[in-house]
Amino acid sequence: MRSLVVVHPTFEGVWPFAAEELHRLWAEKGPTKYVDLEPGDDRRLDEIVDDPEGITRLGSFGVPVTEACLDAFEDLREATVLTDNAYAPDSDVVSMVEAQGVTHRWHGSEGFWAPSVAEHALGLTIAALRQLPQKHASITESHDDWDREEWASEEPGMGGYQYVATPPDHVHGTIADKRVRVVGVGNIGSRYADVTSSLGANVAAYDPYADEPCFHRAGADRVHSLDDLVSDADIFAPMVPKTDETEGLIDADLVDTLPEGALVVLATRAGIVDGDALRRRVLADDLALAADVFDGLAGEPIPLDDPLVGRENVVHTPHIAGRTRHANRRWAEMLAERYETG
Repeated sequence: MRSLVVVHPTFEGVWPFAAEELHRLWAEKGPTKYVDLEPGDDRRLDEIVDDPEGITRLGSFGVPVTEACLDAFEDLREATVLTDNAYAPDSDVVSMVEAQGVTHRWHGSEGFWAPSVAEHALGLTIAALRQLPQKHASITESHDDWDREEWASEEPGMGGYQYVATPPDHVHGTIADKRVRVVGVGNIGSRYADVTSSLGANVAAYDPYADEPCFHRAGADRVHSLDDLVSDADIFAPMVPKTDETEGLIDADLVDTLPEGALVVLATRAGIVDGDALRRRVLADDLALAADVFDGLAGEPIPLDDPLVGRENVVHTPHIAGRTRHANRRWAEMLAERYETG
């Protein structure tokens, strides 16, 4: 049995480390060849591989594949072939592969980046509660935040400047003792809920599709109404994918129900929240926002002159929550688990 991994730079740019990890995993099972193409190399698969005999397992990523290409791989039994789309196989290509009597493998799950997104959301939460980005930017420009006069006291040993914000109009400080309210206890939401619960938060979640053990594992009390979920939130984190059903799930009435000063954390898709209502309240300083996603809220990339940029009550990152080496390698691991041979 021989395995082959072929990867084009266009795919590597989207999923660095993924093809390399698949090669490593397969190489542990048997002879595996790894072909990493140079930029501008647009040869077909059969033009790249000069000795297809005996290859039973194939991972082809970003490389043109035709029916004639596959004819050359007479011993092939299983394959993953991605051509123009780095996120999912083309149905025509899958049909072409399967017409050769070859099983096309694909995991179809986004669980590979759940830990990365959940941890990023946690980082955004802490950054917003303590205004870390604002303080970092401030101390690169002046020494104002080092001014001990603000910490002074006439009583010896009694100095100290307590708050990170002046005044602390929004939820701030520790996650401990905060009321964290999460929508969705799937791969991402359950991790976020579990960690914040472990840090001492009072966590509740809403998910009509999850069974009771999901809430137990997430360390969250189950809430059966979105109105009840948002009404007492210190930290509100809707963590579901955007679908036809979830788009706008958190409507304007729910946004307006959030308590003044609450922190909204957006790390999956912003479009699940009414963007106009959320913008209105954030720009009015009624709510704080920690966001990695801006679809339906400001657009991506967010314009530099957007009033959401540079605010004391906003922390944001450029849609990178799932983009880690761990996530990309886990993508390859989940794909490798689908294969039967070796």
